[in-house]
Amino acid sequence: MPDELLERLQRFTSEAFPTQRSLFRHLVDDGQHPLTLFIGCSDSRLVPYLLTGAGPGELFLVRNVGAFVPPYDQSQGFHGTAAAIEFAVLNLDVKRIVVCGHSHCGAIRALYGEVPAAAQNLARWLELGREAALPVAEPGAEVLRRTEQRAIILQLERLMDYPMVRERVEAGRLTLHGWHYVIEDGEVHVFDVSQRGFVPASRAENAGTGPYQPFWPGPSGDGAAGLDASGVPAGA
Repeated sequence: MPDELLERLQRFTSEAFPTQRSLFRHLVDDGQHPLTLFIGCSDSRLVPYLLTGAGPGELFLVRNVGAFVPPYDQSQGFHGTAAAIEFAVLNLDVKRIVVCGHSHCGAIRALYGEVPAAAQNLARWLELGREAALPVAEPGAEVLRRTEQRAIILQLERLMDYPMVRERVEAGRLTLHGWHYVIEDGEVHVFDVSQRGFVPASRAENAGTGPYQPFWPGPSGDGAAGLDASGVPAGA
């Protein structure tokens, strides 16, 4: 039986790598200097380099179930995502952080169902998205879509609890972006606080403003004031 993974590794070495040899040599000699930390769901249908057209050295990637951000206070125990955020901001000095969820997300659907008893780590991890869930017993497509988007904004809000993130956002040195990739449409919807929701990239004026832009004063002057976690007016 052919070893498909081995064959792919061999093709990379013999076919793909030679076309990028000088770039990889530069990235080794000069080090990596990505401008973007991309926090995405582990779902195999989400391909960050395909979505953004980025090449080697351009994205610092973090993938996990649901594209969730653990709390800064370490209440969830050890986790690589928190360490990656700190490294990207403090060591790599990234200029933007993207949180990218997607349609048909299994992590979001699991918020409304049961998790296998043996998946204790998964059950605890999913609590990071619990606040985004809506009070319904059987979620339909619209509820799941809204929950996916609410979860993205929830992670952006949690990022602001990281002191190094908040400091740089408030100083204008770092921007936060929430993206919702609709797999079946081949389009990313970006969160734009000035429009109070997610906007298809094909009609957007920017790559997402995040909920903490100083030029968008809410009723109380606080960035995203008046919005709930779905990016819609509170109470709507």
